[in-house]
Amino acid sequence: MSLSGTPAVLFVTAPMVALVTASAAALLMGWRRVVAVATVVAAAVVLVVGAVTAAWTADGGVVAVGTLLRIDALSGVMLIVIGAVGVVATWAGVGYLDDELANGHTDAAGARRYGVLVPLFLASMVFAVSVNNLGLLWAAVEATTIVTAFLVGHRRTRTSVEATWKYVIICSVGIALAYLGTVLVNYGAKQAGVTEHGTLDWTELVAHAGELDPGVMRLAFALLVLGFGTKAGLFPMHSWLPDAHSQAPAPVSALMSGVLLPVAVYALARYRVIVVASVDPRFVRGLLLAAALASLLLAAGLLLAQRDYKRLLAYSSIEHMAIAVVGVAIGTPFAIAATLLHLVGHGLGKAVLFCGAGEILAREGSTRIEAVRRLFLRSPVLAGLFAAGLAALLGLPPFSLFVSEVGLIRAMMAVDAGWAAAVVLALLLVVFVAVIGKAAGVLLGSGRTPDSAGSAAVKALPVTTVVPLTAGLVAVAVLGIADWPLGQLLQTAGLIVGNR
Repeated sequence: MSLSGTPAVLFVTAPMVALVTASAAALLMGWRRVVAVATVVAAAVVLVVGAVTAAWTADGGVVAVGTLLRIDALSGVMLIVIGAVGVVATWAGVGYLDDELANGHTDAAGARRYGVLVPLFLASMVFAVSVNNLGLLWAAVEATTIVTAFLVGHRRTRTSVEATWKYVIICSVGIALAYLGTVLVNYGAKQAGVTEHGTLDWTELVAHAGELDPGVMRLAFALLVLGFGTKAGLFPMHSWLPDAHSQAPAPVSALMSGVLLPVAVYALARYRVIVVASVDPRFVRGLLLAAALASLLLAAGLLLAQRDYKRLLAYSSIEHMAIAVVGVAIGTPFAIAATLLHLVGHGLGKAVLFCGAGEILAREGSTRIEAVRRLFLRSPVLAGLFAAGLAALLGLPPFSLFVSEVGLIRAMMAVDAGWAAAVVLALLLVVFVAVIGKAAGVLLGSGRTPDSAGSAAVKALPVTTVVPLTAGLVAVAVLGIADWPLGQLLQTAGLIVGNR
């Protein structure tokens, strides 16, 4: 079912209006608990609109506002990712600024800035997956660099400021490369006779993809992989990610890992379906597989040596984005559907883990793995949630990442890429061993014991943290067991950008 006119305008713009309103409330009111709640509500609006539009687009329909905004099944999946991760991260972070102010880690101006920027970050991501123009998609992704730079350096410590500059410089270079790739796509479209209005219109480009100059599109796609790959944390432009994720506030790390990185992969999937029709598909697959497998190898090696649990989660994000890009490289409808399921599971699982890591840091005062021992004894609920989140991220059943990873292996075997499947499985085994070894020390390992007089060590986990983290884990488990509610939507999305 397709939707246009006034109803489409209301549904497509409602999430952005809600998020901008929450940002304006923070700007006008400063930090208030009601502002935090407003951000949670705005994220819930994104999730609800994503679910409703997904129901309309699961059969191949679209929700369109002219030629500018267009939501199909692929966009619907991404809206669900943004909304679900946004709800978990902002809900779990309702009391974050209260603690920051109480501990002297920020001031009123910093709290106001945080309250303004978080909804704007989510709004830019919603715009990125709703817009039909690839130039505006690039602009929306670029906007996140500006917004999140201030969030990464929220505490204004030496290490957070250093991480911010590293993030800004590397991502600016990456997004400049993506801009050059976008310009070349525009040039190729003009040379092919695509109308002036439609040279960066995704639907027009897909319709005329076979007419685009192969040489131009080959160079454009290489630049786009480097550019958007930078935002996705892919090798060789990955080095900003562990520093930024380890220094950003826990809810911001959850949003960056669970939303920003998947949207960059989404951009590559949108471009891939255009490029693969104009150049040799083996070039597209080879380039994406090279970037993905190199990133997976890097992540596996660095996870083995990691001594900081927030950086451990950051390198895990590189691993999972590499797996997702493997699915984009294979490019069949089934592989794309498995990739999207992987992005949903990763987003929710990583939101749970980063928010949990923030609680561990607040209790233990350190992100060093060796400084945190016997967490199950200190805080059994927090430890249980963190352990379940790690099980989900490691692809253990019944969580959806087990299903998505098995699906991706099947997709690789179906296109005679068994060698790639073998490499992926071997590196996933290394990742499993590395993470289990580090997690065992944090959760169960020997070392210092709780101080019997230390109330902070046994402080109960707030309900505002327990409920969203539990809900996130339950959602990942349900998606690993039941085809509903995403099954048909994922299949339709796979057909949109997948090639048989």
